[in-house]
Amino acid sequence: MDLTKNFVKNKRPCADGFRWFLRNHADGSDYQPLLNALVDAGRVDDACWLLTQFGPTDEVLKVDAIDAEAMVFAGTLEVQGNIEVATVLRAGRSIRAGGGIRAGKAIIAGEDVQAGGSIRCDGTLEAGGDIKVAWGIEVEDAIRSGGDVRAEWEVICGASLTLDGNLMVGQDLITKGVLRCHKNIRVGGAMTAHDSIWVGNGIAVGASILCDSHLEANWGIKAGQSIVAQGSIKAGESLQAQEEIRAGEGYGVYAGLVVQVEAWEASAQVHASSKPQRLMSGWWGGACLV
Repeated sequence: MDLTKNFVKNKRPCADGFRWFLRNHADGSDYQPLLNALVDAGRVDDACWLLTQFGPTDEVLKVDAIDAEAMVFAGTLEVQGNIEVATVLRAGRSIRAGGGIRAGKAIIAGEDVQAGGSIRCDGTLEAGGDIKVAWGIEVEDAIRSGGDVRAEWEVICGASLTLDGNLMVGQDLITKGVLRCHKNIRVGGAMTAHDSIWVGNGIAVGASILCDSHLEANWGIKAGQSIVAQGSIKAGESLQAQEEIRAGEGYGVYAGLVVQVEAWEASAQVHASSKPQRLMSGWWGGACLV
């Protein structure tokens, strides 16, 4: 793709960025070489703006490893080993690493992000598709995914975690912001959210669910230990915990919100070590047998 002066100008770039373009590429430039030149000049934000304006390509870059200040690539990155960038790692399509991925400011992919090790970022992690890692994910800011998020170890998110697909975590899940998942959540360890939790389908957690605000799932909620929220607890179908189910002071526990009252005994059961206080709906079935 040849980016001419008029072609770039029609996208309404900032004045400083356009002056840089005129000084360095007045006769135009191919797309990826221009992205590389911007990154080399320390104009990473301008490179990201350019990628947003002109979109991804089908180009694939295959390398053994990446160790750079920043990387902005319009196609797919396929890295055999680790990726280490001091600031921004961005690809128009997918990012695939055989090892781990580490970035100081942001990891952004138009499609999938995959890592054979861990993902660690001091900023945000964004993917238009799935995020899949063989180890863990630790992100200081938000995580956003247009597909599934899957980690075999823990997931630690310093702000909101939002995804359109399923969330599958082998060990513990900790979020500092709102947790919003449009399909299912399955966690092998404990799930701790320092804000609200909303799930489009169901939740299954091996240990406890601890929520500092409201907890809601359109299907059922199941925990191997306790379900404790500082706000209300709402399930479209059943609620089950081996230990206690407890809502916040003044809030209620609701099961069967999408089930007819006549079907509560079959599809809106509530099981816990003792009957929850302020159980507002659902069929109390006593303690779990297994």
